[in-house]
Amino acid sequence: MNDFFNELTRIEIIFLVIGFTGQGLFASRFIVQWLYSEKVGKSSIPVIFWYLSIFGGIGLLTYAIFRQDPVIIVGQTFGIFIYVRNLFLIYKKNNEKN
Repeated sequence: MNDFFNELTRIEIIFLVIGFTGQGLFASRFIVQWLYSEKVGKSSIPVIFWYLSIFGGIGLLTYAIFRQDPVIIVGQTFGIFIYVRNLFLIYKKNNEKN
């Protein structure tokens, strides 16, 4: 494993860190959603879930672009659009109540 890291360029290491950070944020959204649902006593999605989705998706998209992986690029781009749209709908609904 040490040989693997020794063979990477500095830019490759930077993008690995970006990719792993994005994956960590993206995965953490499920833990946050689970804990929130336990707290409120029903299945529910907190607003932070969508922010973690967006920032995790951006990290993964950045890594995918660097790796030139069209499957991940398309998937993350589509996902980020949906996450942003969900936030827009949440804030729109909240503003209509006020």
